[in-house]
Amino acid sequence: MQSPWQQWRGLLFLLLIIFLVRSMVVDWNHVPSRSMAPTILPGDRILVNKLAFGLRLPLTTRPVLQWQQPKRWDVVIFDAPNSNMLMVKRVIGVPGDRVSWRNSVLSVNGVDATYEPVPKGQWPVDLRRDFGHRRQLRESALLGQQRIFLGLSKPSGQANTFEQTTVPPGYYLVMGDNRDNSGDYRRFGFVPVTAIFGKATQVLFSLDPKNYYLPRWRYGTSLSD
Repeated sequence: MQSPWQQWRGLLFLLLIIFLVRSMVVDWNHVPSRSMAPTILPGDRILVNKLAFGLRLPLTTRPVLQWQQPKRWDVVIFDAPNSNMLMVKRVIGVPGDRVSWRNSVLSVNGVDATYEPVPKGQWPVDLRRDFGHRRQLRESALLGQQRIFLGLSKPSGQANTFEQTTVPPGYYLVMGDNRDNSGDYRRFGFVPVTAIFGKATQVLFSLDPKNYYLPRWRYGTSLSD
């Protein structure tokens, strides 16, 4: 007759492997908020590469090895300063960058981004349904990088703006793609590199909270485009 250990050890080892993989290698996270729309929508489950920047041991708060730094425009997972709340935002400023957000215009190192509106006829159905009260803009910033973000239909002048600030060493400035509806740098300040533990790469699958949580076709949607 087998002992309880012999009966259950296979399952225990499998659970241990799953725990280690999700803690150290790759994980998926549910996104309930609207702060990263249109890139990430409420109900998306995003794939997180926890080895993108370094190696952390389970249940630790600092990396034991670090081989890469987050880059500007990466979508990162981190513990927010002060609250330690798990968040996902886009890196806007890396150490040494001079960043400002004034009158709905992003400026990085003295270069102002340019903007082109995206006609609502080109919006996906989910965006037209849930964010029709906003405007979608294609933002062209440094090095020819382009991103699409959401803003108020009628820009509110100085609301949620900040003057030029320099990102200190070892810290990052992050913002949500839903620029006027995001708790980010404007709420909690710079994010230390030690608080960033993964890079979000794509939508793994998505459930529509406005349609009885039925699946919707967002599988494989890249978060870096």
